[in-house]
Amino acid sequence: MDIYYIRQQFTLGAYPAILSLPLPDDSSPDYIPTLLYKARAHLALGDNTSALALLPTDTENIALRAAAALARGEQGLETLRDLCVEIEGDDDSEEWEKEIVQVLAATAFVRAGEIEEALETLRSEDKIGDEPAALLSQVYLSLARPALAQKVLAPVLKANPDALVLQLAESAISLVTGSQGTSGEPYAPALSFYNEQVANPSISSAALLVGRAVVRILRGELSPAQSDLEEAESILSRAKCEQGSSDMLAAMVVAAGLSAKKGEADQLWSRLLKQYPPIPWSQISVLKNSCSMNALPSLRFLLELSLSLRMNRVVYNPCNDNNSGGTGIHRG
Repeated sequence: MDIYYIRQQFTLGAYPAILSLPLPDDSSPDYIPTLLYKARAHLALGDNTSALALLPTDTENIALRAAAALARGEQGLETLRDLCVEIEGDDDSEEWEKEIVQVLAATAFVRAGEIEEALETLRSEDKIGDEPAALLSQVYLSLARPALAQKVLAPVLKANPDALVLQLAESAISLVTGSQGTSGEPYAPALSFYNEQVANPSISSAALLVGRAVVRILRGELSPAQSDLEEAESILSRAKCEQGSSDMLAAMVVAAGLSAKKGEADQLWSRLLKQYPPIPWSQISVLKNSCSMNALPSLRFLLELSLSLRMNRVVYNPCNDNNSGGTGIHRG
């Protein structure tokens, strides 16, 4: 499969589809980008062991070394710090590889709670790439700084409006700010993005359906949202991929609560806690008690929980090709 389409699959969260792809011959120029996407797909699904098994241990490639360090969790932080220093004077590696080191290192720092270090890693006095800009905007968004997120994203999106990774980041900003766009309808830009991507017949992504369900919940369209969530669950079930269900379960909890289905909401909440114990529930679980009482606390819960879950995953992907016409390797 062409790297452009692999990148598209990754950006839109079709991780099981990427994992099913064979690797090209190691002499192919697509070998390292494809290997990175497959490793990142494992990481996005929380399967660090499979990612490490896939990555070579004796490589000199900085992007592959960064992916392996990210897979090692906190044990890989020092390696990532060293790589961030190494790329400053590296004239041999390609620019997209350096950007991937930044993105992977910042992802690891966010996971470790080192937010300022993540921001410093992504900030640049020079031109910032699509992937670092997208991640930097999302870190600002998680800090409740949507204006800063938009400030980072706007010039990069203007320069490359077709980049999916930037469009995805923009939709997240519009979701949090409640942007109406030109239509005057709430969350219209985010809904438009997800509608367009869900309609793509070449993509089967639970993440897209969950994203649209979140928008629909915020718009009060509970029945269509629940239909999206049921379809997302079906996709994950067929792929035998329960690791990718965190956002889906979070949205299901809120949808059930807003639909006055307290018993179902409690069951889903218990399932979410059981499957994802590492997440810092103490920071947000108080909001759960408001889930079936009125809309505002529920929607706040959904946004905060969804952001918390996403920041504990890898969402940016691996290689930037300026000729692709799409997102760089997120490339996460």
